[in-house]
Amino acid sequence: MNTKSVLSEKSRTYLRIKSYVTLQFVNLWNRMNLSGVFDSYIYIYIYQERTETLVAAAPASPETRSFTASESNMATVSWTWSILALLVLAHLLRQWALKSWNKNRKLPPGPRGFPIFGSLHSLGEFPHRDLQRLAQKYGPIMHLRLGFVPAIVVSSPQAAELFLKAHDLVFASRPPMEFAKYVSYEQTSMVFAQYGSYWRNIRKMCTLELLSNVKIDSFKSMRNEEIGLLVKFTQEAASNCVAVDLSAKVTSLNADMSCRMVFGKKYEDKDLDEKGFKAVIHEVMYLGAVPNLGDYIPCIRPFDLQGLTRRMKGVSRILDNFFEKIIDEHIQSKDENKTNDDFVDVLLRIMGSKESGYTIERSNIKAIILDMLAASMDTSATAIEWALSELMRHMKKLQKEMENVVGLKRMVEEADLDRLEYLDMVVKETLRLHPVAPLLLPHEAGEDCTVNGFHIPGKSRIMINVWAIGRDPSVWSEAEKFFPERFVESNIDLRGRDFQLIPFGAGRRGCPGMQMGLTVVRLVIAQLMRCFDWVLANNIQPTELDMTEVFGLTVPRAKHLLAIPRYRLHH
Repeated sequence: MNTKSVLSEKSRTYLRIKSYVTLQFVNLWNRMNLSGVFDSYIYIYIYQERTETLVAAAPASPETRSFTASESNMATVSWTWSILALLVLAHLLRQWALKSWNKNRKLPPGPRGFPIFGSLHSLGEFPHRDLQRLAQKYGPIMHLRLGFVPAIVVSSPQAAELFLKAHDLVFASRPPMEFAKYVSYEQTSMVFAQYGSYWRNIRKMCTLELLSNVKIDSFKSMRNEEIGLLVKFTQEAASNCVAVDLSAKVTSLNADMSCRMVFGKKYEDKDLDEKGFKAVIHEVMYLGAVPNLGDYIPCIRPFDLQGLTRRMKGVSRILDNFFEKIIDEHIQSKDENKTNDDFVDVLLRIMGSKESGYTIERSNIKAIILDMLAASMDTSATAIEWALSELMRHMKKLQKEMENVVGLKRMVEEADLDRLEYLDMVVKETLRLHPVAPLLLPHEAGEDCTVNGFHIPGKSRIMINVWAIGRDPSVWSEAEKFFPERFVESNIDLRGRDFQLIPFGAGRRGCPGMQMGLTVVRLVIAQLMRCFDWVLANNIQPTELDMTEVFGLTVPRAKHLLAIPRYRLHH
């Protein structure tokens, strides 16, 4: 047999094997549902592989017999397979080392996962749902490997109490993430800062100066003014019998209130960026939640295969330029007669004070501004949107309660909220079924520890699946049903003491802005249900309403909520 024919046959076999292996990687990425630059890279690579295979399989002409293209190409792509081999070797060595280290230690049960990637392929479009399904098989404390990172998923109230109360200090930190590095000013925000003296001082400052009951009450007239504008707009829509995009209006309302609290005034949508104010915040919420391969497989981080780092840097530049403008405006137009300082005023005063006990710099102020803006704007809007969606099928009982408490001739006031018991049940039930942050934010194990007999390695990433906890059939009867009456004569509270309902987290990392958020959520729901009856647009029946969600740090509705109002107050 001709030597060149043998080489060509070997080349064809080599390319067939290589194409098959590469296709398996494509299938893996598809299951992970990760879009971005990497998709383009790998499909181009597959196209090249198929082309090379066809070339190798074609009869050789006299002009090409002296030089086989496939043989040459084998050399040019060998670096790819060398890198893959090194990754596999590194993974095997690491697994061997971990196995040796943990051979006498009992890890929580969980899936084995693939080499290198671990169980990343298990996280699809809705990771909280995927993790719930895995927990049903492996238990409420589950171990899985995400790339090279050990992760612990907590899916029951009892397990959550162990991690967030009994061992709260061990799990009080945040893991390092590309998002926190680029968007959250080198992880210096209150939300993403690692546990330590800096975080304790920042949280204390924010709690006392920005999120106290006194500060929340100081914005009462502003809230009434902005919600009054929404009611007026909706009343005009009712007189014209036209549908209102409640999703868009609630988002705009929360954006306006957030800007007035944080910056002292409202900004137009295009003031931040040509994409629009809300679009930039939504991009932030998406980038903060999407699984980033660079966080889990550090050696590929410089390649930015998904294009996420590029997007993070882009949105960071937009935000930083905007925040610089805001800070400069406040410094240049300082008003000594201003009656109610906004958040930026307070932060600048602390930065310039030697008596505060806090040391903060300009970058810290920008990180805290982002915390306050994103938290007050997106989380409250998402909670209100889901509550209104559920109330399209269950509004009469809430309206009847408000008639009894408030009467028929005036709007609801903040002083009425504590007397509206059924409204409180509606909010609890909404946050049970639709927690705005279904996986909260990840915690990190500060050291090796033992929880419920299981070894939890230091640096493990801890995910609390509050979405799964809220739908646990062993805790909640008819767990998938919206039924506010389940809280009648119940002492279950939202504030982190009852672990079957922890939409705001618990322990040291519980949300400090919870009271402000609940005030806004309850007031907006009350006004829209008090002043109007609602019928879904486009002749959609309440039982037919699409309740699909979109994943991110928060999970809003996939489709906007459209409804036609009818004004119901007596003049």
